[in-house]
Amino acid sequence: MQPLHLADPASLAGEPLSAALPFADIVRLPVEKDLTFTAERKTLVIFEADRLPVGQQWLEDGEAADLKHEIATRIAARRTGSTPTLVSQPISVVICTRDRPDELRRCLASFHDQTRMPDEIIVVDNASRDERTRAVVMAAGATYIREDRPGLDYARNSGAKAAGGEIVLYTDDDTELHECWVENTVAAFNAPEIMAVTGLVLPASLKTEAQWIFEKEWSFGRGYDQIDYGSHFFEETRRDGCPAWIIGAGANMAFRRAVFDHIGFFDERLDVGQAGCSGDSEYWYRVLAAGYVCRYEPRAVMFHHHRLEMAGLASQVYHYMRGHTAALMVQHQRTGELGNLRRLFLKLPLHYVGLLTTRLFGSSSEKQRFLGEQVRGAAAGVWFFLRNRKGHR
Repeated sequence: MQPLHLADPASLAGEPLSAALPFADIVRLPVEKDLTFTAERKTLVIFEADRLPVGQQWLEDGEAADLKHEIATRIAARRTGSTPTLVSQPISVVICTRDRPDELRRCLASFHDQTRMPDEIIVVDNASRDERTRAVVMAAGATYIREDRPGLDYARNSGAKAAGGEIVLYTDDDTELHECWVENTVAAFNAPEIMAVTGLVLPASLKTEAQWIFEKEWSFGRGYDQIDYGSHFFEETRRDGCPAWIIGAGANMAFRRAVFDHIGFFDERLDVGQAGCSGDSEYWYRVLAAGYVCRYEPRAVMFHHHRLEMAGLASQVYHYMRGHTAALMVQHQRTGELGNLRRLFLKLPLHYVGLLTTRLFGSSSEKQRFLGEQVRGAAAGVWFFLRNRKGHR
C-alpha cells in the first residue's frame, strides 16, 4: 500500500454550503474554562474535556449551562482509564458519494488535521451524473472508484473490495471529522472479538428547524459512554428482533477487513438508492448473530450536516422507515429469527397506534408530525422486500 499524500486544504476550499440564519446555536464548551454560559436562543451545549466531547445539554432562551454530575464522573473515568494509542496496522477509509462535490470537498479537507492519517482514502462515486466528483477526488489526492449501480451498499461493497487496510473505516460526504477520529476509531479494536466499531455523531450545525427536529428526535448520537454489544445483547433482545440500529450510524463505522470474509458484504437491496436505509444496521445484526462484538466508541467523533429543509426531512423519515422494515424482512430471511417478524407486525403497529392515540387526545411531538411518512414508509418497505426477496445471496 502506497503512502497517502493529500492535497493542501487550501486547494480544497469552496464556497459556503449554506448562508441560512441559525434556528439554534451549537456551543462547544471546554470544561477547563469558566462554565458560565446563558443561552440567547435554542442551544445545544456540548461539553468538552481533553479536546473530546463528554456530554451535552439542551437549553432554551435564558437557561444556563450546568455541568452535571454524570458528566464530571465521566471525565474522571476517562482520565483514569486507558488512553487510545496509535496503531500500526494499515488503515483504509471509504467515502461513498453521489453528485455532492462541495460536501465531498469539505469532508476530504477535514482529514488534514488527523492525529493518525489513514494509509489510503477511497472515494466511491456512486453513479454521479457529471465529472465534478472525480475532479474533487483527483485534486485531493485520494483514490477514485466508479460504481455505476445506484445504491449505497453497492458503493460500500466496492470500497471494501478495493481496500488494502486491515481496518476499513466508513464515512459519508456530509460529515466533518474530529481530529482524533481515525486514531480513536482504530484504537477501539483492542480485542480480537471486536469486528465492528461505531462512533459519536454530533450535528455540525442547527441552522434550520428541520435540522433541530432531526437532532432532537432521530439523532445519530448514541451517548458518551463506551458500550460493547455482543452475544448477551443479541440473546436478550432476539425475541422481539435485536435492535441493532441503536449501535450507531453508518456515517461513522469501521470493520476489521476479515469480517467480510466471515459473513459476507453489505446487502445491496438496502440503504440509499434501494430500500432507503438500514444497510448498516442489518450488517451489525449479522455481526452479532455470528457471535462477534460491535463496539460503540464515543471518542471516535465526527460532525454531520443534517438536511436543511422540512421537505428533505420528511423524505428522509419516509425512507428511514422504508429501509427499516425491509431490513427486518431481510434479517428474517437470512437468519430465520421470528423476532424480526414480531417487531414488524406487532411491535411497530402498536407503536404507531400509540402515537396516533396521543395525537388524537391533544398531545403532540415532532415524531407525530411525521406520522404519515413513517406509516407509509413502513408499508413500502415490506412491499419493496416482497418484490426483491430473491436478491439474497
